[in-house]
Amino acid sequence: MPDTQISAIICTHNRDTYLGAAIDSLLGQDFAADFEIVVVDNGSSDRTREVVEQRSHNPRLKYVFEPMIGLSVARNTGAKVASSDILAYLDDDAVACDRWLEVLYFAYNNSKLAIAGGKVTLIWPPGIQQPRWLSPGLAANLGAYDLGDTTIYIEEPGSTPRGLNYSIRRSFLEEIGGFDPHLGRVGKNLLSNEELQMTEFALQRGWQVAYLPEALVAHNVASERLQRSWFLNRGWWQGISECYREQLAGKAGIAQLQRGSERFVLGLYKALQYFSDPAERFDKLVYAYGQIGYLNAAIQGLLSTSNKK
Repeated sequence: MPDTQISAIICTHNRDTYLGAAIDSLLGQDFAADFEIVVVDNGSSDRTREVVEQRSHNPRLKYVFEPMIGLSVARNTGAKVASSDILAYLDDDAVACDRWLEVLYFAYNNSKLAIAGGKVTLIWPPGIQQPRWLSPGLAANLGAYDLGDTTIYIEEPGSTPRGLNYSIRRSFLEEIGGFDPHLGRVGKNLLSNEELQMTEFALQRGWQVAYLPEALVAHNVASERLQRSWFLNRGWWQGISECYREQLAGKAGIAQLQRGSERFVLGLYKALQYFSDPAERFDKLVYAYGQIGYLNAAIQGLLSTSNKK
């Protein structure tokens, strides 16, 4: 194992307002072993580089510029630059607790562990509380993640750790060929599901995935995300991401149209069931809207396959 015991990686794109706090939370870690911090500037045009340079006197900190926009691309670049066998990813708008790296590092004493992540709480903008129309399910789209106060080994991919508080063993990442750029977020396109796919790969190959409640991270909620339109857009891209994930897994075809249509009708039906509950009603409408995105991607996939023939 290299001298650097764990590498903390922040992939960032035009988030200079939050980035400094994210870096500072890593520089202030209560961790006796050697660690490094890699900031991957993913084509930012704001003060990102300046924010990092203000802290460049600390030898733990590394900066790399990645011009190709895309979260998965940036994550793969971070892994290449990092020098340790354990890679810990923190979002650029999140703040890690002071034992975050320590908790993650010691979890990997388990040689079967491929992926681990921790609890995520939300930091609301000043003067703003959680909207009445925001359900616990939709709060997860803002990053909230809480499976309780005990360590859990994940058996269902849908419960996988959130990407904003995420670690992975290098050997496993190399085994599966890195993060898939077809699924990670690209600019304002809210593609997702890369962590879900990673967990599927891990479980299929006999690895373990863990939820570690003490690896706590707090995630800033940007005010622009507290609009219903943001959640509808997020639901649309979630549907597209799910379609792409199925296609990558060899599950593409006419059956996707049936699955998407059934889920769309189910979403509308549940929205009517919860008509008197504004949070759950909106939750189900977002789900239904996401199925339109899913169906749109499925139809494009079928047309593309037909044209190739």
